[in-house]
Amino acid sequence: MMVFGLIALIAGAASALMFASIVSGALISLVLFYLAPLPLMVAAIGWGPFYASLGGIAAAVGLGAIFGLPYCIAFAVTIALPAWWLGHLVLLGRHVAGVTPAVDVAAPTEPEIEWYPVGRIMLWIAGFAVLTTLAALLTLGTDADTITATLHRGLMRILRASDPQATGEADQFIDALVRIAPAAAAIVSMMTLTLNLWLSAKVTATSGRLRRPWPDLKTAELPAMTLAVLCIALAFCFTGGLLAIVAQITTAALMMAYALTGFAVLHTLTLALKSRTFWLGSTYAVVVVFGWPVIAMVILGLADAVFGFRERFLRNRQPPPLPIS
Repeated sequence: MMVFGLIALIAGAASALMFASIVSGALISLVLFYLAPLPLMVAAIGWGPFYASLGGIAAAVGLGAIFGLPYCIAFAVTIALPAWWLGHLVLLGRHVAGVTPAVDVAAPTEPEIEWYPVGRIMLWIAGFAVLTTLAALLTLGTDADTITATLHRGLMRILRASDPQATGEADQFIDALVRIAPAAAAIVSMMTLTLNLWLSAKVTATSGRLRRPWPDLKTAELPAMTLAVLCIALAFCFTGGLLAIVAQITTAALMMAYALTGFAVLHTLTLALKSRTFWLGSTYAVVVVFGWPVIAMVILGLADAVFGFRERFLRNRQPPPLPIS
């Protein structure tokens, strides 16, 4: 028991150090900051959510004692809580009674386990992205005007520090950045949480501590109601005030969730291609280098949610039934 407690404390200390490294201002600290949930997620998936919660509480208390209460709350909300809950969802499953064949009634069957769907985990990741982004923005102010003005002053201060001769065109550029900053922050949060969860699952699978089979990511799909929520959030983006900011953050996070399902659709639709590896690699490279082609993945994910491209493709690939003699 002491060994497992030590593992929890080590995971918490590693996450706390990576989170606090942002204070140094070094470029590498930004990478460490975004990877801060990784040790706690590894502890949650490899040893259980209890150990992630133990390590997260210890890390939050330590950060609060050293840097103050704001750091404690920020770590608990943005790092510890998502790591603990997502690790819990990865291991969440329920027994499903198997069907006993009629020819062998006496033979007992092992109950199958239905694991928590990957699509619902993606939806939780989007929710945490909205939560952490909104929490960060609320530290700047409690209304849209204050948040926008604080962002504008901060970005302008950074620009003036690098270019003291900034002109009016720079001010327009800052205005554009301020408008897209909340959505961009939600996208970054969504992608980093997804990357951390994937890496932690890979680490535990490699070490043999992953207690669920590796899911078929090609079949990942979001719940049907997600599309309705996205439409509602998109409509509220055209309102004003804090509600519009919340709607923009929600829309950006859900769009990225559909982009991930778009990649899953692409992996499915290219199963019949001989040069499948080349086309998939080229697609990922173009998206990573240029960024904006991810819009095509969003469209593909949305189209699959409406028209069911994967289901039709897989149905057509099945061999025809054998003739009845």
